[in-house]
Amino acid sequence: MFPELLERLEVEPIGVPPALAAFRKSALGQFMTPAAIARFMASMFPPSDVPVCRLLDAGAGTGSLSSSFLDRWEAGDFGFSRVEAHAYEIDETLRGQLEERLNSYASRLPVEPKVEGSDFILRAAELCLRGESEFTHAILNPPYKKISSKSQHRFSLRRAGIETVNLYSAFVALALGLMAPGGELVAIIPRSFCNGPYYRSFRQYMLERAAIRHIHLFASRTKAFKDDEVLQENVIIRLQRGGQQGSVTVSTSSDDSFCDLTTHSYPFDQIVLSDDSERFIHVPTSPEPNALSLSGSVRYSLEDLGLTVSTGPVVDFRVKQHLRETPGSDTVPLLYPGHFKGKATEWPYPSMRKPDAICRNAETEKWLYPTGFYCAVRRFSSKEEKRRIVPGLVHPNAFGSAEMLGFENHLNVFHEGRRGMPEALARGLVTFLSMTAVDDQFRRFNGHTQVNATDLRLMKYPSRKELVALGEWSSKLGEPTQELIDEQLGRFA
Repeated sequence: MFPELLERLEVEPIGVPPALAAFRKSALGQFMTPAAIARFMASMFPPSDVPVCRLLDAGAGTGSLSSSFLDRWEAGDFGFSRVEAHAYEIDETLRGQLEERLNSYASRLPVEPKVEGSDFILRAAELCLRGESEFTHAILNPPYKKISSKSQHRFSLRRAGIETVNLYSAFVALALGLMAPGGELVAIIPRSFCNGPYYRSFRQYMLERAAIRHIHLFASRTKAFKDDEVLQENVIIRLQRGGQQGSVTVSTSSDDSFCDLTTHSYPFDQIVLSDDSERFIHVPTSPEPNALSLSGSVRYSLEDLGLTVSTGPVVDFRVKQHLRETPGSDTVPLLYPGHFKGKATEWPYPSMRKPDAICRNAETEKWLYPTGFYCAVRRFSSKEEKRRIVPGLVHPNAFGSAEMLGFENHLNVFHEGRRGMPEALARGLVTFLSMTAVDDQFRRFNGHTQVNATDLRLMKYPSRKELVALGEWSSKLGEPTQELIDEQLGRFA
């Protein structure tokens, strides 16, 4: 239904002076919604015949989102008798343009504009505490900026039962708290809330109060807000307050032209895994099963294998006084992603411009691992890189007589009780994680550019015996080609 509406809905954005736009980006964390995205967001709402629509647009800017929603109503796609348009905008200059824009609709439609200049977080938190829930629809492009742990915003949110670290998630949580049962919310927000520990409370809050109905993913990381040079990966999500969770529509497009829009439906247990206590939100990119998911023997957890994966404990900027550019008698090797060339370790590596060593002393000992065989996986990649999962073998021979190793925070480390593992097992794990099918499976359900330890912990693996056999095969070949590695998937049929 919604793609056809895009051709009929028109939104003409009101211009914003460049100096003001720059101020909003840096100080308020707010980016204006491109007209095409505003139209698409309005098209995501299902038809509705509620007599009175109470619309919320928080961080409304000049009102392009409200306008796109009202344009769709004017085109006859909603059965409202009237609309109460509640818009919050803290910036006085933009608020004037917003009022003018909404008043133009009121001059020809039964629209009652209600524009507020108060701080949405403080005001909405107060309303949530009173138990007020009145909005039938909400359309949001909230600001994106971290919230200080000691700020008034954080205090007000906690009083309202919301624990979160960014303005965008705070806006969505508060809007959900103000929605009437069955109310529909559409928001364009950074994808960072889908995974990681910082947004666990927000995910829990959202999933307890709403059903996910639709997620739209932009294949390009940079094109949704290309005029503003936004590098954050964004999604558009539609939530229904108090709805019974069913299947989820997932659509994708390369950019905000939506010319290559594709849409599929997925069971909810493919979006949020039933046994995932973190409540990570996965956004599949294809309904077709890949070769890995068809392999019946790839079904073991890391716990089944007797292994654990952890984030590298050395956060370099916090321990600068202990870092050394070159190894010394009082240091041990410190490994960064740059120390891995191919699947092997190259240490030291002075031209990397990162410290090669960390002092071993009473303060750092708790962060160090005994030298041994490990599998390390890089945590960060760019959206455009060919692979998400980039594993490397940690071989003790690379470090001379060093007794301990430091793993920097940009690495994930597979280990056996904070110690190394048998060589064949480590090699087998590196080889398995190097398979194209493994990376493809990860990309389908974990499109974010981070590979967190929790992501790796939730994956399924071959048995320990099969991984050892794979490692022995890899060791005999030395450096098997990608083609040969991919052919080994057949052993897990």
